[in-house]
Amino acid sequence: MNKKALIIIDIQNDYFPDGKFTLDHSGQAGAKAALVLDYFRKNKLPVIHIQHISVKEGAFFFLPETEGVDIHECVKPLENEIVVRKNFPNSFRETTLEAELEKLDVNELIICGMMSNMCVDATTRAAADKGYKCTVVHDACCAANLEFDGVKAGSTEVHAGFMASLGMFYAQMVSAEELVG
Repeated sequence: MNKKALIIIDIQNDYFPDGKFTLDHSGQAGAKAALVLDYFRKNKLPVIHIQHISVKEGAFFFLPETEGVDIHECVKPLENEIVVRKNFPNSFRETTLEAELEKLDVNELIICGMMSNMCVDATTRAAADKGYKCTVVHDACCAANLEFDGVKAGSTEVHAGFMASLGMFYAQMVSAEELVG
């Protein structure tokens, strides 16, 4: 039998309006993540919050001891919920995440958060490679606008591309409403 845990990645103030790296659709994605979080809390299922703290030289958001690094109010952790702090896109890299999941005897991860094109992607791929069954709540995630080699991709297209890519092999894709039933 699968034991699930919710992993909420980097839903932090700097991604919201007035933050240092505002993402399109952060409010909508945060609201969907809050819906999933409420479901997990009501069903007494484990929740792990991931908080990115930027320590790389030249970083301009998620800086230590700023309001922007704080987890956003829409998914604010309760005292009994685990918060794993990280310094890299992959939530497993040099963190306690895997040890926490082992303590909880978890083998299935429900993943949501920000950004689809960075930390959600890196964490989901790493989790699948470690043998976890992964489900991504696609509407509880959002992406950044990107540009490569003169080609601009809006956040909606970037998000769709990353969700499609993850959905090909690494994770099942569901909406928040599908998950909470």
